[in-house]
Amino acid sequence: MKRSRSFLLLALALGMAVLAGGLASRISAADSVGLRPVPSTGEEKLVSENPSNVNQPAGVDAKDELAVLETSAGRIVLRFFPDVAPNHVANFKKLAREQFYDGTKFHRVIKGFMIQGGDPNTKKDDISKWGTGGPGYNIKAEFNDRPHKRGTLSMARSGHPDSAGSQFFICHADAPHLNKQYTVFGETMEGMEIVDKIATAPVKSDPQGNRSLPVTPVVVKRALIMTPAEYEKYKNSTPQPE
Repeated sequence: MKRSRSFLLLALALGMAVLAGGLASRISAADSVGLRPVPSTGEEKLVSENPSNVNQPAGVDAKDELAVLETSAGRIVLRFFPDVAPNHVANFKKLAREQFYDGTKFHRVIKGFMIQGGDPNTKKDDISKWGTGGPGYNIKAEFNDRPHKRGTLSMARSGHPDSAGSQFFICHADAPHLNKQYTVFGETMEGMEIVDKIATAPVKSDPQGNRSLPVTPVVVKRALIMTPAEYEKYKNSTPQPE
């Protein structure tokens, strides 16, 4: 009798452990910001040095530059944190100047969490590949003390810390569980109402069954890098669409 009771208790404990593990994995997947796993092409390389001199205009103080995202939903202006993530900042600027982000979509949207974009695969209609693209290289992680709060600009990655490339996300709400797990490299300076609009738009299930695929994805028409003075002139001469 005692032996039967012991086996019963052991089976119950194992069952609870499996249930807890499954629940934890579902929560982790929902609250993470990653790239969908894809087979390696063998061509990816790790960029550990600062590429800030690539396409950097002479005489510009890189610390003061802003990113202006002209999207189909409106304008988002981002300021950078080169003091804590210089390689990520330089990489984002480099890609923007190469027009890498132009035409990409915010392909993953979770209200109350974040909006994710920066995948070149979203320039095409094959949604089965959305979330798997990048620039062909990876950036070494620069985890830092900047918190993931509403408006934070951070870098998406897969399971490996050094797997970021071009995909980024903007927090729709505070996400402290991401702190020091993803590289924060900037924040929203203007246009948080546009982030709200993107985050609260209708979504449907993606090919993996996650309800995070926008019904009508917002397009990044242009990603521009400019100084604050240049932005003031640009803002006055380039009104946002109604």
